[in-house]
Amino acid sequence: MTNYLKYTFLTALIAVIGFTQSCKSKKKMQQKNVVTVEADTLGKCRIDYKNGKALTKYIKENELQYDWLFLKSNVTTLFEGEDKSFDAKVRLRKDSLMLITIELLTIDFAKVLISKDSIKMVDYHSKKYFKGDFNYINDLLNADLDFNVIQSIIIGNSAEFTDDDSKLSPVTDRTNCCYKLSTERKKHLRRIEKGTEDLKKALQIMTLDPNTFKITKNEFIDPSANRSFIANYTDFKTKDSVYAPYNVNIDIKAERNMNIKIEYVRVERNKPQKFQFNIPPKYEKITIQKK
Repeated sequence: MTNYLKYTFLTALIAVIGFTQSCKSKKKMQQKNVVTVEADTLGKCRIDYKNGKALTKYIKENELQYDWLFLKSNVTTLFEGEDKSFDAKVRLRKDSLMLITIELLTIDFAKVLISKDSIKMVDYHSKKYFKGDFNYINDLLNADLDFNVIQSIIIGNSAEFTDDDSKLSPVTDRTNCCYKLSTERKKHLRRIEKGTEDLKKALQIMTLDPNTFKITKNEFIDPSANRSFIANYTDFKTKDSVYAPYNVNIDIKAERNMNIKIEYVRVERNKPQKFQFNIPPKYEKITIQKK
């Protein structure tokens, strides 16, 4: 597989994975678990302590409920010193099927079709295609992904944190006026963030807005593999009855570093989608040798 094709495929997946950490209707924003955080006379944030179970509960209560999802975005990437810009569309049927379309000047450049057990890609630029499974994705990205994980990240769920509340370490950060959920306990996390303690095992940190319990920052750091994934979510607003961060900035550090900026221009929920995916008969098949 050419480096350019790998880059296109990688970018398509990351563009999907980097979608909003939560979307929901304006009506649900008014539910009782949304609180108002105020500052005292000294300018310090006044937020109450909440344990990991409570924070996880609030995240779940603010998740998007959907059967279908359509996302349209403008994407800018920086990879090996080269800037690229393109449009990306994502069509999703919950627990079933996902189609990613990359467009250049309104022309389909590449498509990736993901199901529970298969991956298909067609590159119209190189006239090549690929058929495989999640073993290929995980080998390419050096990750441990499946359909459910990608789907959860797209809609704002965090499978790593919600499976076992007892493993969650909550942090009430009154200096930065936010909550955090971390795989490290509070005292160790503070030392790691200050640089006074080395990180010895993989770390994940979710930073939550104390008013909406939306994720404003999601960090994955793996010192053993010398890699990290940091996503920042900004420009939260309600558009077409969907509340979401419409700007996402993702920094990836690994063997090759990448920065991805995503601006969402359209988000639609519960409108049935068509998954048009066709591999022309004369396209060349990409063969990936197993390691």
